[in-house]
Amino acid sequence: MSIEMTAGMMAADTLVRSDKNALQRKIAISGLNFARLTDALEAGSVKGRGLSFYDVRGACRERLSHSDLKVRAQSLAARILSRFDRGDRVGIVAETSPDFVVAFFACQYAGVIPAPLPLPVNLGGKEGYLQQIRQMCLSADARGVIGPKDLESFLVAAIDGLANTQFFSFDELRALPTFNGDIRAFEADEMCYIQFSSGSTSAPKGVIGTQASVCANLYGIATYGVQVTDDDAVVSWLPLYHDMGLIGCMLTPIFTGVDGHFLATSDFVRRPLLWLRLLTETGATMTYSPSFGYELAARRAVRAEPGSIDLARLRVAGIGADMVRPEALNAFADAFSDSGFKAGAFLPSYGMAEATLAITFTEIGEAVKLDDVDVRLLNRSGTAQPVSAITPQDKRRSFVRCGRPLPGHDLQVRDDAGVPLSDRREGRIFIKGPSLTPGYYGQVDATRDLYDGDWLDTGDMGYMLDGNIVITGRAKDLIIINGRNIWPQDIEWAVEEIDGVRKNGVAAFSVDDGASERIVVVTERRGGMTADELAELKREIAKIIQMTAGAPAEIVLARPHSMVLTSSGKLSRSKVKEKFLSGAFEQIENAEPEKAFAEAGS
Repeated sequence: MSIEMTAGMMAADTLVRSDKNALQRKIAISGLNFARLTDALEAGSVKGRGLSFYDVRGACRERLSHSDLKVRAQSLAARILSRFDRGDRVGIVAETSPDFVVAFFACQYAGVIPAPLPLPVNLGGKEGYLQQIRQMCLSADARGVIGPKDLESFLVAAIDGLANTQFFSFDELRALPTFNGDIRAFEADEMCYIQFSSGSTSAPKGVIGTQASVCANLYGIATYGVQVTDDDAVVSWLPLYHDMGLIGCMLTPIFTGVDGHFLATSDFVRRPLLWLRLLTETGATMTYSPSFGYELAARRAVRAEPGSIDLARLRVAGIGADMVRPEALNAFADAFSDSGFKAGAFLPSYGMAEATLAITFTEIGEAVKLDDVDVRLLNRSGTAQPVSAITPQDKRRSFVRCGRPLPGHDLQVRDDAGVPLSDRREGRIFIKGPSLTPGYYGQVDATRDLYDGDWLDTGDMGYMLDGNIVITGRAKDLIIINGRNIWPQDIEWAVEEIDGVRKNGVAAFSVDDGASERIVVVTERRGGMTADELAELKREIAKIIQMTAGAPAEIVLARPHSMVLTSSGKLSRSKVKEKFLSGAFEQIENAEPEKAFAEAGS
């Protein structure tokens, strides 16, 4: 069942969930006006619900009830305070396990500020990971780093020379003596955590989450965004050091007292269909993913055993964390409509860590709405003009409407002079409301630059349409050639469709040499290609870029697995650009294809 794009939106009645009226008859959980995370945990601990953690085979390896979480966190808080003072910052490696969740809430009870840290992924090897952790600890002025025993050598090396920073494994933390003094949980006007944006290495910014901002966002998500009921449960593979994994999928079930089911991100990447199997076997009703997660699952759909996946109960298939790609939604809906998936379950949203997580949501149960615009006018004049019958197919661009702000929040699209714009005029997005961060920890200048009065500058570009925000891209990623605006994702998505190019392996950016600006497109090609095949691939890419952007580009063919990913597994344009400018890709491209193929292991 493909999503039809007619009249600028997915308007087919068949795409609206059949149980919409039943959903409206349900009453979302009430009484969620908590002032602190510990208040929410204690209120939900009487319901008998909890968090379950699964291995790569799909077996539940451990369950942590909300009541057990409260008891274990309170006990660990007394041990944490035997080594740390109230108000200290500690980094916690956010592995997908009960250990992380207990340590996070132990900090809440102890009044110690947790800073979730990423697990090692392919960020350029061991040295890249060590540098990332070190910079995050410096930024947070962390007094300690807590993590699994098997990462001890990495973490000790990362904090080597930091005189005031100690490493503790989760086991060592539990073995500490009990503190006998005053133990006070965070108050409603105190901090909650420090959240680092994904991909931060050289100068990471630690977003401050307060009890007030986090609880305000969780309340908005639960009561307005996904409308949680006592019948709901969540399944997630998202990393818990990312705002969507931490807030949307870990804290939301705890805040509302419902079940959460968790699969490690690395296990999802190895077995994407396990995500859907867990939805099937647990009967969970809600999940969230960036577009690429849905796309990856759709590509593996042919491997699913007949009857092994049943998504009929899934009422919220949230989308966020990156640009919402209609193609990914189409592919997922096509692949799993016979498995009970209803396209009306898709719930586009918009958010960022500086707003805790969520800023806007679309309506539950409604078909996803697209706006088809003439990209020539958008790039030339900043006007999102709807396509006409004579608009060439390659000049059309479909954007997803991402909904309205949470209650109590507001959003504006402004021009360069700071003047709010009318519908269909593209500009910079500003937001305000109780979920916003007070700033970046220890970074006065960056915090000052973040705000214009009460309004936070998101750094994103978009336009308003009938009260909905439409996201068009990041302002800092915009490529400007000869006065024309070119969005890198337009180039990336077009190049990804070429045979021989690895999915999610294209990065487009501009390079200014002082005299002019040029487009550079780094493309991961398939392994094992001959010299003739590489030359032909390069010609095909050049042709597609010229058709898409109307401008030539410098094309770099990178071997498999040589791109740079953020901590949440997404391609990092900025880091790929840094790697390009350092000359690293030149060596890769000039390597013999057979050797590069062997080194890539694919």
